[in-house]
Amino acid sequence: MAGPATAGSVREALAGATDALRAAGIEEARFDAEVLLEHATEWGREKLAAEPDARVPAAEGRRFAEMVRRRVRREPVAYIVGVKWFRNIELAVDHRVLIPRPETEMLVELALELRPDRALDVGTGCGAIALAIADELPRCEVVATDTSPGALEVARVNAERLGLAARVRFLEASVPEGEEFDLVVGNLPYVAEPDWASLQPEVTEWEPREALLAGRDGLDVIRDLLPGCVCCLRRDAKGEANGDGVLALEVGEGQAAKVAEMMREAGLAEVDTRADLSGIPRIVIGRRGAPA
Repeated sequence: MAGPATAGSVREALAGATDALRAAGIEEARFDAEVLLEHATEWGREKLAAEPDARVPAAEGRRFAEMVRRRVRREPVAYIVGVKWFRNIELAVDHRVLIPRPETEMLVELALELRPDRALDVGTGCGAIALAIADELPRCEVVATDTSPGALEVARVNAERLGLAARVRFLEASVPEGEEFDLVVGNLPYVAEPDWASLQPEVTEWEPREALLAGRDGLDVIRDLLPGCVCCLRRDAKGEANGDGVLALEVGEGQAAKVAEMMREAGLAEVDTRADLSGIPRIVIGRRGAPA
């Protein structure tokens, strides 16, 4: 770690950090080093690229060295810098919440297609889905739930810093009772216990287990909450299939068919799936519709 600790040039700091991160088994070592140096110095990425011989001040060099040491221990970059971008919003994140993943943005994209008047985000975590929907659909009333007080605290902080506190109502609950929604979405825990040991240390050693693990098959939480989610779906007074509320859940690889079956058993006749950029069926979408 001599490189980043000596507060040399940008080039020297990045080279030393990249070597250290690569030795720790981190694939995107150079990229991570650049992100950490950008945050340590508060210099933009453009300045780092344009001025490789600029000297890193001593205080910023020490801050950078500590950040790199944390990353060598496989702590995720988002926790080190304290923020994570999700669509158009920058979210504060810490060890109380799961770091938002790119594939979860598919739930927000669905909301943009459907343009609901009322949306529910079940298991909101840091508030990523709920706040992104509120940000991109200003007329939508958004409710977000979580059973973790710590997660809700992070989510409320994010709502305040984004100016969306008046637009999103947070509840410490699984599913609200007595309310109906045009759209119910959720990125619920779906990691199967037998798969835990095969995950990256960034996940197993740093992210909250309760936000990830869901029993032997990874479906315990979805299984428990699915009936309540279905009960929250708005029913169309005219009985038209396309007027019913929609439920959309993110799932893990190999789980889509089973979750689709669970949705049908829960009374959702129209069920479809959407694949992520890797071709993995990632979102399962259900609507009551008309039985075949």
